[in-house]
Order: sequence, then C-alpha cells, then structure tokens
Amino acid sequence: MEDEEAEVNLKIKKAFCPPKVVEKNPCLEYVKYLILPWFNEFNVERSAGNGGDKTFKNFEELAADYESGQLHPADLKSALSKSLNKILEPVRVHFKTDKDAKELLKRVKAYRVTK
Repeated sequence: MEDEEAEVNLKIKKAFCPPKVVEKNPCLEYVKYLILPWFNEFNVERSAGNGGDKTFKNFEELAADYESGQLHPADLKSALSKSLNKILEPVRVHFKTDKDAKELLKRVKAYRVTK
C-alpha cells in the first residue's frame, strides 16, 4: 500500500509469470481477482508490431491470448503494473496528505516484526 510506483513496477517485473502458462500464474491471478473486478476491463498497451493495444473485457479472453502466446509476459506485466498503480495512487496520496493517516501508518510501521 505504501510502495511507490517504481517499487510496484520493479516487483511486478520480477514476478513469476511463465509464458503461455495460465494455471497458478500470479500475474494473471492479480488481473482476474483484482484488476478486472475493479476496472471491468484490462488495457494492454503495446506497439503495432507486437499486436497493438488491446482491451480485455473478461478473463477468458485474456487467458486465451496469453496461453496462445499472443500476449507476451512483458506486456502483461507492464499493463498489470499500470493498473495496480492506478488503484494505489489515491491510497498513497491519502497516507501522504492526511495527518491521521500518516500517524496511523507510523504506528503500524513501529509494530512490524523484523527478521
């Protein structure tokens, strides 16, 4: 919730996302259970040479394109990062600008267990 945009991008870029594998693919699960319900669509921006931009309205269509190789893991991850950051941005702003939220976050961080 407090990760900056670049941190989210890096974490998603490093995420396990095997090409053409739909089952137990965490990136696809994020889209299925978070992004599609939130936005009612999933937008993938890519060059014309890579198939051009595409908007997925349901998970079945996304899964079919991914499984067939029409959607590359790098394009999926880029679009996922963008969508997650859109969801997180108002949360980031809230915790940076709201005095009570800042204090709450400070207290939560103080209770974190270190390894």
